[in-house]
This record gives sequence, structure tokens and C-alpha cells, in this order.
Amino acid sequence: MKKYAIIVAGGSGTRMGSTTPKQFLDLAGKPILMHTIDAFYLANMDIDIIVVLPDNQKEYWNELCYTHEFTTPHRLTTGGKERYHSVKNGLKLTEPDSLVAVHDGVRPLVSIRIIHTAYKLAEEYGIAIPTITPIESVRMMEEPETVTVDRNRIRIIQTPQAFKTNILTEAYRQPYRKEFTDDASIVEYANHPITLFHGNEENIKITTLLDLKIAKTILLHQFESLLPL
Repeated sequence: MKKYAIIVAGGSGTRMGSTTPKQFLDLAGKPILMHTIDAFYLANMDIDIIVVLPDNQKEYWNELCYTHEFTTPHRLTTGGKERYHSVKNGLKLTEPDSLVAVHDGVRPLVSIRIIHTAYKLAEEYGIAIPTITPIESVRMMEEPETVTVDRNRIRIIQTPQAFKTNILTEAYRQPYRKEFTDDASIVEYANHPITLFHGNEENIKITTLLDLKIAKTILLHQFESLLPL
């Protein structure tokens, strides 16, 4: 089946204390978003990569691509008011009877294993969502008290979230609701069962300066592990 990747990159840099949108911040010599695109291209060069950007960021992105001599194949489309609208715009560039993975533009450390597993399980079950188990203790706020939650029953959701395109396109015919926090919640609201699989703790979403420092450390470790002894 033909494979698509919709990479949603509509963030700002406010939580970073930066005027530069976080997907364009430097990570080991090139913008975060370029690492993310390359991850999918290296996993499978036949994946049709669709990058969703706010309209007012496209020109700057093209300038970055020129400056960094970035030639990894990808298509651009325009983002919307909410993530829901951005993914919906990306879906317009896909074809029926295919597979589509939706991924956060600021998750540049996604592994080839996760990408391959997401597509494989989506082809088999229709929907595949990567998760990890929290390592910290978790409490639920139940005013005026708090309640301990068994963390083994909790999962942290990651991306890429992969689907048969027909399933996701049908789910996106629903009107937008504020409860739609990710694509899994949208297809679940359309009464589709969700298949979960084990993600990777290194597949972090870079939203703060600490996240960026962690990502740089992980990349440095990966690079050093490739050096001959």
C-alpha cells in the first residue's frame, strides 16, 4: 500500500522563550523539522512526506532549505487554526486505500523501528498508536483530595499515529471538538478501536529548552556510538 506521512509543524517558540517557531530551532546544525523529515525518508524513501506549515512560515522554511541545502523530498500544505484543521488539510493530498502516519514536527528522534511498526500494524489493524508507560508516580486531582493512580494502567501517547487513510478521512468528516487532542481521539470518537504498541522514551516532543538540551544529548550519544573504537 502507498504510504504517506503528514508532519504537522505549526508550533510557536513561546515556551522556549524564542521568537523563532520551535520547529525551526537549531538541533545539531540544522532545524528540528529537517531531522524529522529525514527520519521518515531514511525509514522508507517511498513515503510521500507532506509537511503542514502556517502560511506565514512557508517562505522562511524555503529560505532555511536553501541555506542548509536541504533536498529531502517533501510537499508543503497550509495549516489551520487548530491541529485538527492542519491534519485535515494534509489529508486532502492523500489518496484512498493507502496508509497515512501523522507525526509531530518537533519529534525529530523518532526511530525507524517505530515508523515501520506503525505502518505495519496500521495495515493489519487499521490504526496503530505508539505509547510509553510513565516512570513517575501519578496522582489524579479529585478536589479537595488527590488520588493515586496505578501508572501501569496509564499510557503516554506519542506519534507517529498511523491509519488506513479511509478510516482517518472518514473520522475527519466529524465537526471539530475541543476534545480532539490527537488523531487517536478523533478516530476513537468515530467508534473505531485503537491498537497500541510500545513506543520509545527517546521519541520526545521538543516543547521546552530542557527538551532541546535532552535531544542534543541523545543525538550526540547516537553519533558517538557510531564512531570506531
